[in-house]
Amino acid sequence: MTMNSIVEILGEDADFLLQHKCETIGKERLHQPGPDFIDRVVADSDRTPRVMRNLQSLFDNGRLRKTGFLSILPVDQGIEHSAGASFAPNPDYFDPQNIIELAIDGGCNAVASTFGVLGSVARKYAHKIPFVVKINHNELLSYPNTHDQILFGTLDQAYEMGAVAVGATVYFGSEESNRQITEIARAFAYAHEIGLATILWCYTRNPAFKTGGEDYHGSADLTGQANHLGVTMHADIIKQKMAVGNGGYNAVKHEDGSAFGRTDDKVYQELTSEHPIDLVRYQVANCYMGRSGLINSGGASGKNDLQAAVRTAVINKRAGGMGLILGRKAFQRPRKEGIEILNAVQDVYRCEEIGLA
Repeated sequence: MTMNSIVEILGEDADFLLQHKCETIGKERLHQPGPDFIDRVVADSDRTPRVMRNLQSLFDNGRLRKTGFLSILPVDQGIEHSAGASFAPNPDYFDPQNIIELAIDGGCNAVASTFGVLGSVARKYAHKIPFVVKINHNELLSYPNTHDQILFGTLDQAYEMGAVAVGATVYFGSEESNRQITEIARAFAYAHEIGLATILWCYTRNPAFKTGGEDYHGSADLTGQANHLGVTMHADIIKQKMAVGNGGYNAVKHEDGSAFGRTDDKVYQELTSEHPIDLVRYQVANCYMGRSGLINSGGASGKNDLQAAVRTAVINKRAGGMGLILGRKAFQRPRKEGIEILNAVQDVYRCEEIGLA
């Protein structure tokens, strides 16, 4: 896909996104993605050679190989949202083999899924595309529903099936967050001991984050802090929903009206603006200025998935992000259309005319 095609897909948003210059946190401050990212950035850390080798394998696969960017197909929604809700739009994906083949044919760097999905076809595919095993999930069959991330397997299982990385979710801000942080920090430490890379889904979750008729779960300041906690837990890559709005710290109050948490006026006056690229740039800054790569999620499937996916990719790339982890927009539609969306996202990262804002 050419630059002209990308401009056409973006439509009236093209100039707004492609001509923007970030005047909040300058691009020169970032540890930018690139084909030498492991040697230039990760090699300074305490990661072992085995972890760096597995990280490198993520960057060396698919249509984005050797670019330093990532396109990952995540399909763990069979647990998170129920298999029926996830796969009824395209029943072929009840079969894990079709999930893996979509990732391969779609040119993805890796496929991220459950112990069950990846384990059921590991001997056939683990050497053909990097596996990222999602080790915990929010199980919603219990009644009444509980919202908690619980472990579904062990790190040794992931290692034995040939995975190169493990993924996990923490609901930062939830009542269960302290346990989840401790549990996953220990799991990630062990993952690094045995050579596996780590990806953390850094989601905010608390009813108090909805206040005054606004939902601040996606605000740049709260998601940015979740990212910062995730990197502190030794996540090599941070998965985060793309920032929507800002000001969560100032809007959320304790019952007595006192301020929630701590922030600084400069976060809102100097380090961010209302532009979506600047909001995501703040998310990247909280990933130690990009020392841990930020991959944004693709979001739910809808009517204009191609345009939405390309728009998200442009924002992430120009903000300093490392790629997208996009699932439902690809697997909840006919296979050919799903591959076209995956390839369109990858073409944004392959396009040298689209640079950092």
